[in-house]
Amino acid sequence: MKLTDDQVAQYSEDGWLIAQGALSHADTQPVIDELTEWIDKRADELHSEGKIEDLHEGESFESRYGKLVAQSAEIGSGMDIMQMRGEAMFAFLHNEALLDAVSSLVGDEITCNPIQHVRAKPPADAAQSSWSHGVPWHQDAAVMMPEAENSNVITCWIPLSRSRRENGCVQVIPGVSGGYIRHQKEGGTMVVPDLMPDTDPVFAECDRGDIVFISRYTPHCSVPNESDQCRWSLDLRYQPTGEHTGRTAHPDFVVRSPSGDAEVMDDVQEWRRLWVDAFENPRGKAMHREE
Repeated sequence: MKLTDDQVAQYSEDGWLIAQGALSHADTQPVIDELTEWIDKRADELHSEGKIEDLHEGESFESRYGKLVAQSAEIGSGMDIMQMRGEAMFAFLHNEALLDAVSSLVGDEITCNPIQHVRAKPPADAAQSSWSHGVPWHQDAAVMMPEAENSNVITCWIPLSRSRRENGCVQVIPGVSGGYIRHQKEGGTMVVPDLMPDTDPVFAECDRGDIVFISRYTPHCSVPNESDQCRWSLDLRYQPTGEHTGRTAHPDFVVRSPSGDAEVMDDVQEWRRLWVDAFENPRGKAMHREE
């Protein structure tokens, strides 16, 4: 679904936008099914090793992961896009409804940026990791090389389940997207506290089917998950083909080229090979910025 002119104007002014209902449940269900299958397999492995006692097989997608991670933090080891390299996930990166919306902000020639993640945020009382307790204020430009300063990299934060302030939704600072703000490593990659904009943040509460678009320069964070449900989301990035990705250590690939000037990557095996090669033969840069 293309964004309206009003939505594009709102994104340009505020540095973020919720495109409500841009995706159908059918668009995201294969990804959820793939994650569910992966968790089943991983839970069985940990159960056989005596690290998990209760498999909680009757629990929902939203509730099961928190009950498993409370027994073993190892349940999430290897559960990310570049590690799983799942066929359903690869197909979703090419999803037509998603790319239609993205094209409204980056144009028709679209590249999938290599910075991409599955985010499983369990209840804060179930997990020991800081992830479930919130993520500090940051700009996504802070995890890209300075060479991508002028690249129009758009973050697509896509909920796979209901996202509200009680289960740790994203907060954004609207109208502050004019450039990079210095970050620090202390406390996690975060905006230097003294440089934080004096603007009231907004809770980006959203539902499955929505897409939250965030500029690379828009400060955002997430709050602790105080609920009894896991908050699931995808954190994807797209950009105009030909612009610097900000991360040369990992593979980018073209997902749409109406002109035919670029070759669209539609081979899941080649995508997998590129990620394996990136890990086995490290080169390029994958950095967090400070200055």
